Amino acid sequence: MKHYKNITNDERWQIALAKDRRFDGAFVTGVHSTGIYCRPSCPARAPLRKNVRFYATAKEAAKAGLRPCKRCSPHTQSAEEACVLAAIAAIRANGAMTLEALADLTGYAPTHFQRLFKRTVGLSPAAFAKALRQERVREGLSRGLRVTEALSNAGYGGSEQFYAETKGRLGMKPSDWSKGGAGKQVHWAVLETSLGPMLVAATTKGVCCLSFGEGEAELRARFPKAELVAAGEDFRALFAAVVEAVEQPGPGSAAIPLDVKGTAFQQRVWEELRRIPHGETRSYGELAAALGNPKASRAVGGANGANHVAVLIPCHRVIASDGSLGGYAYGLAIKAELLKREGA
Repeated sequence: MKHYKNITNDERWQIALAKDRRFDGAFVTGVHSTGIYCRPSCPARAPLRKNVRFYATAKEAAKAGLRPCKRCSPHTQSAEEACVLAAIAAIRANGAMTLEALADLTGYAPTHFQRLFKRTVGLSPAAFAKALRQERVREGLSRGLRVTEALSNAGYGGSEQFYAETKGRLGMKPSDWSKGGAGKQVHWAVLETSLGPMLVAATTKGVCCLSFGEGEAELRARFPKAELVAAGEDFRALFAAVVEAVEQPGPGSAAIPLDVKGTAFQQRVWEELRRIPHGETRSYGELAAALGNPKASRAVGGANGANHVAVLIPCHRVIASDGSLGGYAYGLAIKAELLKREGA
């Protein structure tokens, strides 16, 4: 069976027939002949396929006029979901905990709980605790704390450990987060493309901004204390690769280096966006499910909106659940053209 972010309705039907508990929370089964919706694992007798529609969430099924099944209670938390939430609360309160301690807390065997947590959250308990610490550093810096204080409050013994954990992901150092890019050089240019003027900006580590119809004022709003420098010869090859990624999109654009900043959750969403195969799309619900939290569609939408590197972090590949284009910061005409060029 493919990962549930890629499954078709026919595969959802087979999952419902098999009553596969692994997919509880990934979608619900709406039975329009009876007016109810169920978990994929519902023990009730299977309905006729012609009477079934699938919904990403219980809320969507309820909006369609369906009521929850009394046998499987798809609108409530399962015992497994409750245990995962209890573990998350414990990690937030105590920091990183051993797998054995979390298993004792929830009553599961350690290996089973590890699989359950990762299936639900999208990260192992250890990786979740690490991501939580990194996000607490960012939050502390955004409140104006000194770097050493933010690192200490988040549970780091020193900056070396933080740098080692975030190598290749954070881009800017933590001190740069709190200073709005102070001390950094951002090289930029407005380039002409068939989609209109395109702003491209980069540090020596990679592209930090790509947008349409914007210029220096918008760039300065994103990096208020950085030194903005007109891009010179050193950035010609990089910027040419960016233009090619727009004009003739292909899988090779994934090799273009990026220097982006975001919360731990935003980073996860952006990484998942870059995993969407060239020529394919996902709904917000499918993207949330791929991250291990099918109920996080709204949060996924927020992370999409926080993406300042269009095309290279392909938020244009996310569409509405009804198949329509949904929204796009730079207009639906550009979004439609990008998808057309990719053959989506």
